[in-house]
Amino acid sequence: MTSLLEGRIAIVTGAGRGIGRAHALELARHGAAVVVNDYGVSLAGEGTGETPADAVVAEIAAAGGRAVVNTADVADFEQAAAMVEQAISTYGGLDILVNNAGFVRDRMLVNTSEEEWDAVIRVHLKGHFAPLRHAGAYWRAEAKEGRVRAARVINTSSGAGLQGSVGQATYSAAKAGIAGLTLVAAQELGRYGVTVNAIAPVARTRMTEGAFDTSAMALPEDNSPIVAWLASVEAGDVTGRVVEIDGSTITVETGWAHGPAHDLGRRWEAAEVGPALRALFDAAPDPEPVYGA
Repeated sequence: MTSLLEGRIAIVTGAGRGIGRAHALELARHGAAVVVNDYGVSLAGEGTGETPADAVVAEIAAAGGRAVVNTADVADFEQAAAMVEQAISTYGGLDILVNNAGFVRDRMLVNTSEEEWDAVIRVHLKGHFAPLRHAGAYWRAEAKEGRVRAARVINTSSGAGLQGSVGQATYSAAKAGIAGLTLVAAQELGRYGVTVNAIAPVARTRMTEGAFDTSAMALPEDNSPIVAWLASVEAGDVTGRVVEIDGSTITVETGWAHGPAHDLGRRWEAAEVGPALRALFDAAPDPEPVYGA
């Protein structure tokens, strides 16, 4: 083990398999005590009765680390609160929240059912909001008592949320929402010593296998060293950023930014809009293509 995260306390959601599992193992390897959360669901989010978090906790313990199982539904507001409280009561506090849990129900937009939309938005977007809301309230209370913690939040967006992905309208909307949530939370929680960043990981997991050829994709654990560093005290000056990770390549995403503008100085007439916007479009960079386009 190394000392990068020695003495720090972390929650990793969706940590029973794939990228989340790799994050939990990496944080523990660097000295963090880890609450390993996994609800035990299929790729589509259906209950399986499995408890994959048990195996991850056993693996961490066998390596000499500290970890405990949590089976909360992270999109359930009260269960998310209890998960945060478990970290505090078990280890004496909370320093790191890695929001990773999620599943997919890929469908072309016109074939997507209301239930599929609600389920995916719930697990990704509310599943980020609820733990972050309760962890943020804890860090705010600590700061007001003069106990500012070097708290770190690492959210999980996706290239689908940043550039879009054909056949993944719901997933893309949820992941775009997570990027937006990251920006706002970084501003609101900074006064309490909290940094909030997001990653857009690329990896061969249950969520990608079967959707397309994953033979050349990175492994889940290739993403985790970046998470470990973002979770460290050393990263205290980095917040409100989204980092894409694709194997050996890390990219800082620039996101939406104000581009070319034209101030007419008065209310626009509809007939004037077309020529003006076309000139601005010509002056602006072309958007990156949607995945699968």
